Order: sequence, then C-alpha cells, then structure tokens
Amino acid sequence: MKWAASLFAIAVALAVTGCAPMPAANTAQIEKPAASAEIIRFEIPADALGARDPQLTAILAKAGALAAAQKQPTTILVTALAQDFPYLNQAIWKGIPARHAVKLSLENLTAGARQPYSVSIKPTQGG
Repeated sequence: MKWAASLFAIAVALAVTGCAPMPAANTAQIEKPAASAEIIRFEIPADALGARDPQLTAILAKAGALAAAQKQPTTILVTALAQDFPYLNQAIWKGIPARHAVKLSLENLTAGARQPYSVSIKPTQGG
C-alpha cells in the first residue's frame, strides 16, 4: 500500500509541476545559429576511391551537376591524395553541363595524415 501512496505522490507532483506556468522566452536573447556556408560536403571512402567504384563516379558527377545548378559562383573543393585528383576531377567535370550559367572553380587540397578524403561545394568567397 505504501507504493500506491508513493505513486500517488509522484503523480500529484508531476501534475502540479506540469501545470506550472512556463516563463515566456525572450526572443531578443535567442541567437540563430549561423547558416553553414557549405551547400554539401561528403567524405569519400578510401576503398571506393581505390576501386574506382562506379557508384562513387556517379556521385561525383552528381556533385558536379549540383555545383553547376547554383545561382551564385561556386567552388568545389576536393581533398585527397595528389595521385587521385585526375580521377576525382574528371568524374566531377562529367556532371557539369558544357553550358552552365554559374562560374565554377574546382580546387584540389592534398589530404594530410589521417585527414579524410572529401568533396565540398560552397559559394565562392567574395562571389
């Protein structure tokens, strides 16, 4: 019977606190998080890159098409080992239509030790 009284006490406590008025939020103090400047960023699995996986090639082409579809000048940043840039760059350019309206920049960044291979698409700084 003690458990019933305890359960009742907990239920009453929850009901009372659940009905307590909540203080109004001051919207002037709430800061919105800064929007990410990146349009998309994804990591490239090393095994897919090493195997020149057809699915990876298709994803890279879609990334190129996405960059070309932007309304502002766009930068594609590829982070990988230097020996992989020709394959990655070619796969990305395959997705970019010959006549695209936006100015595109493709930049290569050599990956450091333990740095993941990645592709990042973002608006060009100052563009």
